[in-house]
Formats: sequence, C-alpha cells, structure tokens
Amino acid sequence: MVYFAHVAGLLATGLREVTTDLGVLDGTGWWAVVVGYEGKVTCARFDHVRPAALPEPTGPWPASLSWTSSLDRQGYEERVQRIREHIGRGEVYQANLCRVLTAGLPAGSDPLVLAHRLARGNPAPYAATIRLPGLSVVSASPELYLAREGDVVESGPIKGTGATAADLLDKDRAENVMIVDLVRNDLGRVARVGSVTVPALCRVEEHPGLVHLVSIVRTELAPGQGWPELFAATFPPGSVTGAPKSSAVRIINELEPEPRGPYCGAVGWVDADRRRAALAVGIRTFWVEHDLLRFGTGAGITWGSDPRREWRETELKASRLVALASGRA
Repeated sequence: MVYFAHVAGLLATGLREVTTDLGVLDGTGWWAVVVGYEGKVTCARFDHVRPAALPEPTGPWPASLSWTSSLDRQGYEERVQRIREHIGRGEVYQANLCRVLTAGLPAGSDPLVLAHRLARGNPAPYAATIRLPGLSVVSASPELYLAREGDVVESGPIKGTGATAADLLDKDRAENVMIVDLVRNDLGRVARVGSVTVPALCRVEEHPGLVHLVSIVRTELAPGQGWPELFAATFPPGSVTGAPKSSAVRIINELEPEPRGPYCGAVGWVDADRRRAALAVGIRTFWVEHDLLRFGTGAGITWGSDPRREWRETELKASRLVALASGRA
C-alpha cells in the first residue's frame, strides 16, 4: 500500500511518521492533517512534497453503490422540530443537524477513482485526497476552517445554501452572521488584542450545483499561541456546530444517531517549516472505514427553519457527490 496526500496541487509521499499530537505542527516538516469531529487527531509527516497531479488509480471501483442514511426523512424532520423547541426554550440560537450516508465497498476498491471523479465533476477550492494506514479520505470541501501565514490566521465560515442566489432567504443571512460572531469569539481567545476583523461578510459564492454565503474572519495570533491552542479555541468549527457552541454540541450529540468522523472535522495540510497551512472543514467529504464508504450531509437549523426545506438542503448538498461516487453523471 502506497501512502500519500494530495492537496493544493501538491503530492506528498514518503510517509515518515503518524501521530495524534497537534504540537508537532509547531515544529518542523510537512504534515497532512485529519481531525475527526469527535476529536480524533491524525497528523502524518511526509518527506517528499512536490507540485504534481493527482495519482492515477491502480485498483477498481464498484459500478454502482447502494446507500443507507443514519436518518430517514421523517427522522430528520422530527429532529429539526426538536431543535426548534430547544431554540424556543432559549437553549440555543442555531444548531447544525447532520446525517451520515453509508455504502458497502468491495475489498480492494481504490478511492483514487472517486478522487478523479470529484476532480472532474465537482472541483473544489480545498479538495484533498489522503491515504494513510487505516484511513482514506477524499474531500471536495468548499469551506476554509483555518488558513495560516506566519501569525495571521483566517477562517471562512459558510452558512446559507441555495440552488441559486435567488433561493437564499433572510434566514440564511441570519445564520451566517451568527456563526461569524461565534468564529470571531473563538479566534479572539488566541488573538492579539484588537486584531480580529471581518474582511468579507455574506459574500455569495457559486459552486457546482449550488451557491453559498461565505464570510472571512481574520486575526493575528498572540505570542505563545500555536496549533494546540488554535484547535482548543476553535474546534469543532462553528459552521458545523451552532451557537452558542457548547449548547449546540450537546444537542447534536443527543439527536444524531451516528458519529460524524472526518465529516465536519478538519482536513488539510500544515507546512511547519514555513508556518503556512490550509485546513478545510470536512464537508462534501467521503471516508473509507472497514470496507464502508461514508459521506455526511447536514443543514443549519434556526427558529425560522422549515423541516421539509432543511431536508431538501441536505439532499441538495449530497446529490451531486453521491451520484459521482455511485457512477451516475
């Protein structure tokens, strides 16, 4: 088995070590990083990194896939209503409700086939393919969790989704502004005083098959703050939890029947030598687990949510990528 990472047009090979210690990202070397929503950390250091195309597959992929969902439509819509009840009691303003789709994979299936399909049919700014011992991730994420240039850190939360810009509602903008405020607060815990800014608010971005509202939050790290402190302050990402984050995470844990894994976590790279990095929020992300292919999809729930519309949003986010994975145009 050849282990590698392909991110940002770079191919990393020559796996040296794998660790669960985020502190190594403040040291030396080039690292591929996958952090699951539940907090499982995988940092993989590679010796050789160069600009290169995505490697070609060497194995097969099934002609079709049969999917099951951790929540069916009725179950999802009932849980949307339960979140609205939590909001009505003043416990939370917004919570992200997700479901996990699962399909069986024959032994020996090569995720590089899937990676090439996504690269052609659903190109994404933070696409990543990472294959490590016991873990394969193929992501077409459009969302920036954390980018770093020296001490300057940016986050690009997405909240608000529609098939076109005309589908976006006041509710979508309210979602985005709430999460921007949450991200400002999270980054403020590790920021130089007065350095947190919002260079872009609720910008409409077009992606294959849909549009998003995207904002940018930027800050400068305070002295002595590194990667462990950044994750402690900001993880899980605010856009896939809710506000207040502590209440949203508690409600999510009560309502979602399966763990999210790499979905809604962090996927990307850190160049510790150059103090540069780009970690995406692990949305539009597949991962392989014990001959099972998994994919998550969700929606942000507010008081103004219509349960049927929120279900349709999860379908919109999943439909294109699941079709590509399943061999359908």
